[in-house]
Amino acid sequence: MNTDQVSRRSFLKTSALAAASLPFVHACAAEPARKIGYALCGLGSLSTHQLAPALQKTKYCRLAGIITGTPAKAESWKGQYNIPDHCIYNYDTMTKLADNPDIDVVYVVTPNALHADSTIKAAKAGKHVLTEKPMEVSVDRCQQMIDACRAANRLLAVGYRLHFEPNNLECARLVREKVLGELKYIEAGFGFAMGDPTQWRLNRALAGGGPLMDVGIYALQAMRYLTGAEPVEATAFTTVTDPVKFHDVEESINWQLKFPGGVLASGAATYRFGGLGQFKALSDGGWLELNPAFNYHGIRGTRSDGATIQLPDLDQFAAEMDDFAQCILNGQPTRVPGEEGLRDVKIMMALYEAARTGTTIKL
Repeated sequence: MNTDQVSRRSFLKTSALAAASLPFVHACAAEPARKIGYALCGLGSLSTHQLAPALQKTKYCRLAGIITGTPAKAESWKGQYNIPDHCIYNYDTMTKLADNPDIDVVYVVTPNALHADSTIKAAKAGKHVLTEKPMEVSVDRCQQMIDACRAANRLLAVGYRLHFEPNNLECARLVREKVLGELKYIEAGFGFAMGDPTQWRLNRALAGGGPLMDVGIYALQAMRYLTGAEPVEATAFTTVTDPVKFHDVEESINWQLKFPGGVLASGAATYRFGGLGQFKALSDGGWLELNPAFNYHGIRGTRSDGATIQLPDLDQFAAEMDDFAQCILNGQPTRVPGEEGLRDVKIMMALYEAARTGTTIKL
């Protein structure tokens, strides 16, 4: 049995229990002796509206610093979160993180193609790294991130928030335990109508691709954690209806993956329209689905036997950051390591190759 199989099985056993207990941890557990200091690297929308507020809800973490290339943002955040001057950095001064014991983790929230640069700088400064998904825009860059953190003896995790979301974990449990029979087919998709045509997500050099890299990765992840396996074949095709706006990345992509045992999975990701954000798993004895499946809040689902899937809501970002903090405090491996992010990037690169060549790619 290979280590990938062991880690995925361990993830489902341990994370289901962890997610189920998260709503009660803050009420029952003693205050930690020390909170892990996070520095947010990149102060865009996600940091502003999700991560910084989530850090105020965590038990084991605190917002200790910021890294930004925009002086005005630095000044605003300094006032809002009472961040001292010695904990404010720009991308060129990250080497000085090595002299700051208040910061334990750098959470990389820059555009995709800049993840490796910031991760390597943080690791060399002796900091653990949590990076947003997708991990990077190429397999080589993902491996560089893994190697840098390993060389520095620092933990590297990828921000797969749904690995801490109870309803997604429950679906994975139901499929794995064959509650509704043997899994046969998965369909999953995520999309929204892209607005601003000048944003970095439409720049291949920064994004690495279009909706597959941005939101399709959630559907891909669902396929992998529902099956507990890695795909062996991939086919895909892309479409563009607005060649001016989408001259650099795909507007939409549809794909199919074949898993060991003959399980098939069909996926879709788009920047053309909204309303797509669910998955459905069909087994020989029934089906289950989450709709919505990938949102920050309000995830819920149904089963063919009439049961509902609607476990308690939580802040997924707070949960993932608290979990990583506990890994650091307790000397434990993370359930979402760099190797997990690398696997997704390998598959996505294969899907782009399949779409480009019109062939089936063996994985």
